[in-house]
Amino acid sequence: MKRTPLYDAHIDAQARMVEFAGYQMPVQYPLGVKKEHLWVRENAGLFDVSHMGQVIISGENAKQELESILPVDVLGLSLNTQRYSFFTTPEGGISDDLMFSNWGDQVFMVVNAACKVQDIAYLKAQLKTSSVVEIEDRALLALQGPKARQAAKALIPELASMVFMQSIKVEWQGIELWVSCSGYTGEDGYEISVPANQAILLASALTSMEEVEWIGLGARDSLRLEAGLCLYGHDIDTTTSPIEASLNWAIQKVRRTGGEREGGFVGSEVILPQFGQTLDRKRVGFVVESKAPVREGVEIVNEANEPVGTVTSGGFAPSLGQPIVMAYVNTADLNTPLFALVRGKQLPLTQTKMPFVPARFYRG
Repeated sequence: MKRTPLYDAHIDAQARMVEFAGYQMPVQYPLGVKKEHLWVRENAGLFDVSHMGQVIISGENAKQELESILPVDVLGLSLNTQRYSFFTTPEGGISDDLMFSNWGDQVFMVVNAACKVQDIAYLKAQLKTSSVVEIEDRALLALQGPKARQAAKALIPELASMVFMQSIKVEWQGIELWVSCSGYTGEDGYEISVPANQAILLASALTSMEEVEWIGLGARDSLRLEAGLCLYGHDIDTTTSPIEASLNWAIQKVRRTGGEREGGFVGSEVILPQFGQTLDRKRVGFVVESKAPVREGVEIVNEANEPVGTVTSGGFAPSLGQPIVMAYVNTADLNTPLFALVRGKQLPLTQTKMPFVPARFYRG
């Protein structure tokens, strides 16, 4: 297994390490998953996400070429701004989701760890005249929570004025940091790319603050579930379309039918007509009216015990004090009583809007 540049810091912090996407990663620290989760909701948590793929794309036609594979407004993205997107398949599915930033003559992209090898190969094959370079000598940290801005400001004052989805380069102690105001928890915060050989220095400066604690993958997952955010390979994959996944908001009007740059991306012939259709199934959120946990793979049934859907992410929500799930459910059954079938027992579900916990992104 690979190790991130922050491996020694995790061992020093007494993390419990597990295999994740080919890396040894911290799943939790002595504080424990539940307390780590609540710490992020109340203070600031530091996550090692160095296993993610960091990519620089450049070239005269890079943004035009990206629009041929991404179903979003690449050309209209403002300078030093970031956007969420996904790679789509000819069949209208999703092969990965990602974030990308407009840095003028460069596009900075972050892709999922488990998909980065295939993603980078795909980019190189599709972007015929552009340079695609994986950045392997940098770590990636996420600082998240209502006190993240306070902690970041103490080290780098200019970060205090950053707004949600802004993406800039700054210096700290002579070290160039690539910082975006974003994250995977629903909280205000930052994702910080730092040279690998300076990663422990930056992490130590942050965790020495009273408001900052190391947070592992366990709490990262429960936080993103409360935020209603998809996990690739679970809530989205090549069998789910963006519209089925309730990600239609991520495809800007300029790329939709009738828009200035309508379609032209991989799978657009399948995806765009879905905007005007009632689809057979849809990703929705439920609160479980029971204390029993409901996990991925559990069937959703109607009163007659007939299967009408499947849970793709589920678990206990520490912020709410009860279990929640995301699931794909037949749209025809969404206005009927539904249940999670756990060990032969029907657990009542209440459909709820996502995010389950309101987002607190800083928009200025």
